[in-house]
Amino acid sequence: MSTATIILDYDGTLHDCIRVYAPAFRLAYDGLVRRGLMPPRAWQNREIEGWLGLTAVEMWDSFAPDLSQEDRDAASALVGEEMVRQIRAGNARLYPGAPEALDELKAAGHRLIFLSNCRRNYMQAHKEAFPLDRWFSGLYCAEDYGWRPKTEIFLSIRDRFPGPYIAVGDRYKDMELARAHALPAIGCAYGYGSEAELAGADAVIRSPAELPAAVDTLLTRQ
Repeated sequence: MSTATIILDYDGTLHDCIRVYAPAFRLAYDGLVRRGLMPPRAWQNREIEGWLGLTAVEMWDSFAPDLSQEDRDAASALVGEEMVRQIRAGNARLYPGAPEALDELKAAGHRLIFLSNCRRNYMQAHKEAFPLDRWFSGLYCAEDYGWRPKTEIFLSIRDRFPGPYIAVGDRYKDMELARAHALPAIGCAYGYGSEAELAGADAVIRSPAELPAAVDTLLTRQ
């Protein structure tokens, strides 16, 4: 069986991000309410999930475009700090079956690449918590690239790691990466994206445990 460089999204693909993002978002939102910048309201997890997979810049542009840049930056920094605190407190969880799937892919000789629209300190906190170096040959976060899209960050990955490539993720951003570079894509239906977002995927999986078999299937088609 041939091997591939597998470009893996993280939140919603390997990591059940809502566990650390929801409390961080609520903390920042309550701070904005106390300052009179937002109306009081209770946020449900299903509402908050819509921003997962976006960069911090995109999230605040979408959620609160009328906030000053200073207030957005302060709230965004608070979200990031609280997520890191949650991770270091032991509240982050990989999806059931994700570690085993990564073990299997690594043992089969595939090169695994972490590619996330996240901050560097968030990536570093996860690297320490799990630790990610046992699986990933490269770790790439959007902040290190000036919040450029994954379609552009992929060029740096391509320069360093040989193909063939497979993109794996749960949001339309991951499918855009695949389309932009004509890569086969695996959509993760258990994550935070909608069915429509994954419509162009070459394979759709319902749990991380299905990932190794999906990779094998795509490679046999090439």
